[in-house]
Amino acid sequence: MRQESGHIDGSPVLASTPGAQPALAPSAAGAGAAPADGAVTLPRIGRLPRLRGLQVPRALYEATAGKIALGTIVAGALVMVLWSTHGPTNLVPRSSEIFAPWEAGPLYGLLGGFKAGVTATNYALSALILIMLAAYGVALLALRTLSARMIVVTIVAANLILMLGPPFQLTDMGNYLGYARLGGLHGMNPYTHVIGQEMHDPIYHFATWDNLHSPYGELFTALSYPLAFVPIPVAYWIVKVVTFLLSLTFIGIVCWCAKRLGRDPRYAAVLVGLNPIYLVYAVGGFHNDFFMLVPLTASIAFLLARRDKSAGAMLVIAVAVKFSAVLLLPFLLVAARPARRRLQVIYGCVLAGIPLLVMSLILFGFSIPNLSQQGSLLTPFSFPNLFGYFIGVGGGTSGVLRLADVALVAAVVLLLRRQGDWLTRAGWATFALIASLAWVMPWYVIWLLPLAALGSSQRLRRVAVALTVFLVLVFLPSSTKFWNLINFNPLSGSAGQASSSLQAKLSSYSAETAAMQANQ
Repeated sequence: MRQESGHIDGSPVLASTPGAQPALAPSAAGAGAAPADGAVTLPRIGRLPRLRGLQVPRALYEATAGKIALGTIVAGALVMVLWSTHGPTNLVPRSSEIFAPWEAGPLYGLLGGFKAGVTATNYALSALILIMLAAYGVALLALRTLSARMIVVTIVAANLILMLGPPFQLTDMGNYLGYARLGGLHGMNPYTHVIGQEMHDPIYHFATWDNLHSPYGELFTALSYPLAFVPIPVAYWIVKVVTFLLSLTFIGIVCWCAKRLGRDPRYAAVLVGLNPIYLVYAVGGFHNDFFMLVPLTASIAFLLARRDKSAGAMLVIAVAVKFSAVLLLPFLLVAARPARRRLQVIYGCVLAGIPLLVMSLILFGFSIPNLSQQGSLLTPFSFPNLFGYFIGVGGGTSGVLRLADVALVAAVVLLLRRQGDWLTRAGWATFALIASLAWVMPWYVIWLLPLAALGSSQRLRRVAVALTVFLVLVFLPSSTKFWNLINFNPLSGSAGQASSSLQAKLSSYSAETAAMQANQ
């Protein structure tokens, strides 16, 4: 496939044989052409800002440091799982109310009668995440010394360990099963009914959004319906195992794309698969983003393989899982040259879109996912809320959010008009999307990571790593104490207070709410 010309940041070419001294050669000229002699381009994060007189110790680039970093990441995942399975803890949502052995997993009680309070858990978990973040940085620095086998074993081991534990903290697992049983078992449309209306169903005790119409895509919702007809523990483990497999599939597709582009797949695997947010929040929380990311990255892979109809079809499947995937479409069309290839992409979109539309109409009628309410909620450190807070308008007000939407559209238009690597431009558009959202969760960074790994921009990779660090720091379990200590609360403004009130309403389904909805 003919790619758009783009500078590869002057990156050297790294011989694919691990363990040997890297053989440097001129970088490949084209973004889509693989270098000769089996050598592939190793992207770089780029130079990080240095404090005066402070340099990165040379030892961190060596094989020993890299191996220790990989071992630390696996050990961190194991400690986190053991900590979360020893008994009820604030690390697992609602475990103080109900913590069944099937939820805890096969490692349940392995630590015996070990007890830890809320404060100790928060500090311990925060320290563990920071250690994993530091190990991630060292793994990137020492990447040249790490073999592909070592990286693959580390990723598989970390994912497998996390699969054995319960969902961590910010998780929607109970909501996925709640909406599945709401529609599949109780015959109520998840887009017009809420989980609270099945409060006598056992799954109600595991859900977190009791009074929110489902925001999840039609395809994901339809695929979840069969889970309603098996016991909850079985459905729970099906979701976990499928998420584990999709996570590995996602990383595999990203690595395939990297190799197709003439880049070292080890870099893509480490940048994406060993990211602490990817492991702790995305895999550890068993989020449905993987159901979207697999077809989305598959659409990129198909386009690189010149299978344009399949690329379009896969992207529509991704959109049917999570609407945010639609952002990639204009960039796929830009990359598909000449015009006949663009028509093939559109044709694939239509071929996949028609049956998905029919399915949606049959199952859900004309109701659609509830993105409006979720889009009006604020997280303290979303960029629009911080912007509104610092300029003194009360946080992420409706005016600030509209401004963020306009800025997103303008950014996408400008990126489409620019020349250069289409994957890099899609990555910047994805960053602009994350920056425009009022409700930002840490695992949203995994939308950006594959595009940063595959694109040719050092700056985009630095931004992806910086965003990871930012989200890790602001979502640390112990960070609340720090913000309280310095009297900093971005939700203290009028918009934040309104959002907190709405969030409380959407997460609580009371008898009064039931009576009011019955009378409507």
